[in-house]
Amino acid sequence: MAKIDAKILDKIVKQTIAAVEKGKVQIYEIYEAARSEMENVKKDLERVKQETTTIIFRVDELEKRERRSRLRLAEVHRNFRVYQEEDMREAYEEAEKVRIELAVAREQERSLRRQRNELEIRLRNLKETLQRAEGLVGQVGAALGFLGDHMENVLNQIESMQQRQAFASKIIKAQEEERRRVAREIHDGPAQAMANIVFRAEVCERLLETDLTRSRTEIKDLQSQIRMVLKEIRKIIFGLRPMTLDDLGLVPTLRKILDTLKDRTDIIAEIRVTGEEKRLDSHIEIGLFRTIQEALNNVEKHAKAKSVLVRIDFRTTIVSASVEDDGKGFDTDPELIGEESFGIMGMRERVALLSGEFSITSHKGKGTKVFIKVPARTS
Repeated sequence: MAKIDAKILDKIVKQTIAAVEKGKVQIYEIYEAARSEMENVKKDLERVKQETTTIIFRVDELEKRERRSRLRLAEVHRNFRVYQEEDMREAYEEAEKVRIELAVAREQERSLRRQRNELEIRLRNLKETLQRAEGLVGQVGAALGFLGDHMENVLNQIESMQQRQAFASKIIKAQEEERRRVAREIHDGPAQAMANIVFRAEVCERLLETDLTRSRTEIKDLQSQIRMVLKEIRKIIFGLRPMTLDDLGLVPTLRKILDTLKDRTDIIAEIRVTGEEKRLDSHIEIGLFRTIQEALNNVEKHAKAKSVLVRIDFRTTIVSASVEDDGKGFDTDPELIGEESFGIMGMRERVALLSGEFSITSHKGKGTKVFIKVPARTS
């Protein structure tokens, strides 16, 4: 093995610190964008609230006018000998006009109430995003401080210069590929659909004045399309970071991942939980989830397996997990794995950050088993 040069290692660590610093800046930019969007949403919400109040008063006024017009029409009908035909026609036209105005106003009121509710939900979600971004900025700052204060210790802990250089380049490549994938999904899905929604909303606005029945049909179709867009957006968000991981925990999120795997492939996917299921520290849950997710990705891409079993065992001080498949298996010698070792290296590194244990056993034609054990610090 080639001799490791401390200067080269020092350069790598500094580059890593610079990358983390850049990540901190990017997180701050996300924070600023979310804050700006939140201000816009606040303004939109205030505007919609004012418009809702205005339309409510208008509906009340129209309801009073409608009652008066109906009473007037009834009076004309009862005393048809007293009133002329022109009076009857005017009374009928007035009643019909007020009825249509009231129907349109009520529909506007319902639409504004929906907008108000959606904006309130969106505002709440943006506030949560801001809180998380603030937390991330603090965590990255702490990580930078740790790296800067413990440079010598970091250098002493680095092993295999060649592997880590390859790992860093693979991470950058994977990040870029993931960004391209997310951008493509947003462009081909929600972005296209939202453009169509804007167009159809303009059509509905014009139809409200000419064809109320057709406008209602268009609005219902529009609602269906919006629901579809929301579903696509949630799918993209889940791929980036499943909200169920924060809300429900590790096991429910893994169940959803396995359900998706079963829907997407012919693999029989199952999870078994032993011990008393409990919530763990957030960084432990995300570390376990990402490691198991990578193992499942390897099963799907390389194993050619018919089934996969995920086991989670909760104990007082530790939690262990395994991913076992009945696929083709492989030789676990690092020198023979070559390029495919990137995923395994990433899992090993992630578990090491959790002060845990990681092992992988595999035999050709007999499947593969990934085993993880980490401290179980509860949140």
